[in-house]
Amino acid sequence: MGIHSIANACSHLQNASRARLGLTSIPNTKYNLRLMLALHRAGFISSVTRGGPSPPADLFAEPEPVTAQNVATRRLWVGLKYWDNEPVMRNITPVSRPSRLVTSDLKELSRVARGFEAGYVKGLNLGETLFLSTDRGVLEVREALERKVGGLVLCRVS
Repeated sequence: MGIHSIANACSHLQNASRARLGLTSIPNTKYNLRLMLALHRAGFISSVTRGGPSPPADLFAEPEPVTAQNVATRRLWVGLKYWDNEPVMRNITPVSRPSRLVTSDLKELSRVARGFEAGYVKGLNLGETLFLSTDRGVLEVREALERKVGGLVLCRVS
């Protein structure tokens, strides 16, 4: 799995939100797209659009087609959210690293969701959530508990 690209995307999103950017771009990979769609479902970002090296004119327009010539320049354009002039996504930190992949089963996820430490994963505080890569896609920790699946812990968002 592209843990490097997930870690780079997390760092880029945190820097962009601290710089108060409204729109930013990250490389277009399958794992980045899955994580961005999960962040969008959770309400941390406002939009996700595939595009080229320049920002799309309209976020809700039809994306430009992928061809063999432009596949390397494809980007994911992410709209960041703010509430009362503060970023909704204050911190986003990767949990798994290429040298240490952190997986959690259902029992460990239940402990973490209730605020207790389990293995390498610290318990969640108010306003925090974890995102996991499971066999059913990238899920928030509450969704994973509802579906009774564990997986690879990708990042912590607050």
